[in-house]
Amino acid sequence: MADDEKNFSTEEREAMKEAAADKRKSRSRARKTPEDVRAEGLADLEAAIAKLPDAGDRELSAALHDLVSEVAPELVPRTYYGMPAWGKDGKVLCFFQPASKFKARYGTFGFEPISNLDDGTMWPTAYALLDLSAGNRTLLSERIRLAAS
Repeated sequence: MADDEKNFSTEEREAMKEAAADKRKSRSRARKTPEDVRAEGLADLEAAIAKLPDAGDRELSAALHDLVSEVAPELVPRTYYGMPAWGKDGKVLCFFQPASKFKARYGTFGFEPISNLDDGTMWPTAYALLDLSAGNRTLLSERIRLAAS
């Protein structure tokens, strides 16, 4: 193992491998129809959810997928570092980092810089998430809608 690799955790090394696989898939999608890209992305997202080791993460990921699909159906399901994500114009717009991904206390629903969230000189781009309660659904629905606009 190279010295550089010793500085990364097992989870970080796995995430880097997943990111490389995501990048290869993104390049191959450039030659596909939008319908094929959506279908392939959905299959990747569903597979990523299914392989999550924690049932709570699987349930929360699936609920977030349903929410994003309802609020912003134009976003394309995909994976990002092997995690559930949704994109626009070939780029990741938002993603869910399950708690089990890096052995964290909570999952994170986050937005990438292409999101239309700018509000003055400071705005939130990620949310710690333990449950998708009615209040959380409302807040995230508003943020997803704004980000995708």
